Amino acid sequence: MDLSLSPELADFQEEVRTWLDEHVVGEFARHRGVGFSWDAEAWDLRLAWDRELAAGGWLCMGWPHEYGGRDATVDQQLIFQLEYARADPPFRATTQGQDLFGPTLLHSGTAEQKARFLPPITRVEELWGQGFSEPSNGSDLAGLRTRARRDGDEWVIDGQKVWTSHGGYADWMYVLCRTDPEAPRHKGISMLVVPVDQPGVDVRWIRNSLGGDDFCEVFFNEARTRADLVVGEVNGGWGVAMGALGTERGTTLLAEHLRVQHEVREIIEAAKANGRTPDAALRQDLVQAWTDARIMEWNGRRLMSAIKGGSTTDPTTQASLSKVFASRAHTRIGETAMRAQDAASELVGADYSLNRLQQVFLGTRAESIFGGTTQVQLNVLSERTLGLPREPRPS
Repeated sequence: MDLSLSPELADFQEEVRTWLDEHVVGEFARHRGVGFSWDAEAWDLRLAWDRELAAGGWLCMGWPHEYGGRDATVDQQLIFQLEYARADPPFRATTQGQDLFGPTLLHSGTAEQKARFLPPITRVEELWGQGFSEPSNGSDLAGLRTRARRDGDEWVIDGQKVWTSHGGYADWMYVLCRTDPEAPRHKGISMLVVPVDQPGVDVRWIRNSLGGDDFCEVFFNEARTRADLVVGEVNGGWGVAMGALGTERGTTLLAEHLRVQHEVREIIEAAKANGRTPDAALRQDLVQAWTDARIMEWNGRRLMSAIKGGSTTDPTTQASLSKVFASRAHTRIGETAMRAQDAASELVGADYSLNRLQQVFLGTRAESIFGGTTQVQLNVLSERTLGLPREPRPS
């Protein structure tokens, strides 16, 4: 990947760097790195940071101007991601709408749907949740049981979703439903846009191992939505969902991967402060952590190159490769963080308050599951990339 910048891109990089230096100040600076995809800490402050970004025109940069974006090129988006990671601001609170649903709607939505839903996302006026996983069908989306039946000019939805990140804050959810129960597993599924504030939607927080409640389970009991709020074709939701997950495993991971480098530097400082650096085994693990963080960054850059068409690797394949490596590497980094803190890693503060490295350790335990399990990703790579026979499945 050619990392040299044209004069225009160099100017853009300086614009981004200057804006971040001027705005990551005060409470935003005191909360650098706070929050993550599995952590709802400092939610209101992170929402305020998103609105600060929106006012500066830095949210949804690649979207068309008519929807609140700035038609940024892939190169400009990459530069912004790199500079954003360098500044280490609070983690954005509204990634579901900006990074997942929004791009899906841009690709598969109607003109009316885009005009209605995209501008409020860029202005941080409406928040979104993803209704994909179910209690008995987490990674097997084709086995979902939530159903939607047509009733006049509305859909009526019954079922349950789980692991809905930040779902308790959502105004809307994009929900996979089985709309033709007689169709084969991958057919008969539709993606519906569902308002949360109605009697038929019951959102319940789930407490995670960090002591937080960043995700939920959602029950639909004759919930309703308009008949025209189907993203893509009716019964064509499988392809739409795969596009959303491809986005989640791809470009949206780049900034998170770059944030890992800040974690590794904090781990190294913890090892020094606790007198752990003479430990030869830990020194080796620290080197491995630093190396893994750099590989995660370069995998992200390879993906951006593939998206631009500057690589022979298919972007979907590179996204799966990045996800598998990052899930395993980040888990190892979390374990190294505990050893670097020595006995202090076992101590928590008042009301079970955790330091940043303890959060990393506990949070990364789930990375082999969310966003597509490692086992599923390995099957995708073996079957679609290596051409191996399909894994035997029970009849």
